[in-house]
Amino acid sequence: MLGKKIIVDVQYDQTRVALLEDDELVELYMEGEENQGIVGNIYRGKVENVLPGMQAAFVDIGLDKNAFLYVGDITSDQSVFEFSGEGDESIKDTKDLSIDNIISRGQEITVQVLKEPIGTKGPRVTTQITLPGRYLVLMPTVNYVGVSRRIEEEEERKRLKEIAERIKPGNMGVIVRTAAQGKDQEDFIQDMDFLCRLWAKIQVKEWRGKVPRVLYEDRDVIYRTIRDFYEPDIDKIIINSRAEYERTLEFAGVLFPGLEKKMELFDKPMGVFQYYNIESKIEKAIQKKVWLKNGGYLIIDTTEALTVIDVNTGKFVGSKNLEDTVLKTNLEAAQEIAHQIRLRDIGGIIIIDFIDMNQEESKNKVLEVLKNALKKDRTKTNVIGFTGLGLVEMTRKKVRSRLSSKLLKPCPYCHGTGRVYSESMVVARIEKEIENMVKTSNLWGVVVEVHPNVARSWTEDGEKNIEILEKSLDCKIYIKDNQNFHIEESVIHPLVSQQDADRFFLENKGF
Repeated sequence: MLGKKIIVDVQYDQTRVALLEDDELVELYMEGEENQGIVGNIYRGKVENVLPGMQAAFVDIGLDKNAFLYVGDITSDQSVFEFSGEGDESIKDTKDLSIDNIISRGQEITVQVLKEPIGTKGPRVTTQITLPGRYLVLMPTVNYVGVSRRIEEEEERKRLKEIAERIKPGNMGVIVRTAAQGKDQEDFIQDMDFLCRLWAKIQVKEWRGKVPRVLYEDRDVIYRTIRDFYEPDIDKIIINSRAEYERTLEFAGVLFPGLEKKMELFDKPMGVFQYYNIESKIEKAIQKKVWLKNGGYLIIDTTEALTVIDVNTGKFVGSKNLEDTVLKTNLEAAQEIAHQIRLRDIGGIIIIDFIDMNQEESKNKVLEVLKNALKKDRTKTNVIGFTGLGLVEMTRKKVRSRLSSKLLKPCPYCHGTGRVYSESMVVARIEKEIENMVKTSNLWGVVVEVHPNVARSWTEDGEKNIEILEKSLDCKIYIKDNQNFHIEESVIHPLVSQQDADRFFLENKGF
């Protein structure tokens, strides 16, 4: 059961793809009607607004929210843009210019989505187009050759870079992907031909049709996952849909010859995610508290600006001394934090509050473990180190919404605070409402429906308060618990007279 697996769960309205490493869920992707992925899509849009003060522009690409284009994401290729306000010198970096010298309102522009819409923000786009293939990424608007940072051997990096420089088209850029390790020039030529033909088709579409419009849509989540994540150490790809299994067999053999031998059709009577225990792992991935194997735990709190991770010893008491206990907890926490950041797709600023360590050597060990664990993460991370307050500061590139935002929605009761009013606060609020209602409507009495906990608190702990309120208002107060109510929910039924009360209780038997 150990090793790496890609598990695909196809349902009628949603497709989920899970990446397992030694039976641990490390990444999860979902695509359906409500969360269509648009990263990688290319659009012909129209500039709606240019904001020199923000060095950015908003571009209409046909979505609900306009896309955000930062000046640093605009290509410096002058065959794409004519820069105004400058001399004849070649511009090497658009960051040196004001954005209103580069683009103007109403201008048509071709952009590619870098980041999904997150919260109230629209997608972030760039004019620096990238087209990913099996082994190469073509960058038609820049002239550059790069090699994946995950290829660490210097000789191999040099060899692959030389091949890329030989086969790349003039005035275009190429990045060599991780899957290219050990491959020869012949393996890359077909990939390069395909990407060049694809770019030519996109260029033809640029000048045809209304604006805004889609010029290119990246493939579905199954195709993207296999293209972007398949490496020789993947043991199996398991799919629970015969139609998707057969479709995937067709393109898998083209993408990576021999891959089809690793593919399996899941045809057991139970769900594929349930069989591989993925459903329970997803449940844990949205919890605030994460237990460590040694009995310690993490608390993960996310705000709009940053994510804070707190490390606690919990049930772990160690066996030697305090420093040893703290170090062991922090080392295990560092491994788990890297796993949780990747699984939850947490991006932006991340602050980690490890348990205080006195020795510098211990701090260095924890940082080293954290950095090594983060090497498995394909998304770019940067561990800055310990701050003056003893906190670890790091960043992770934001590409998509966090996993929790895809699975959860804000609580309509607590509005994101994670707290609700106590029973005593609910009672105090209801008493004020009764007071206002009786004074303005001259009522004989009221019937109040509340959650059982509120009813118990009110009648047992606040019985004297009810008597005092009844006397001061000259009004009868009846309390009824309702199991179906939320703890903050209440309904006040006004009673104008004794006859009104008798009629109410007759019609609502059980009060």
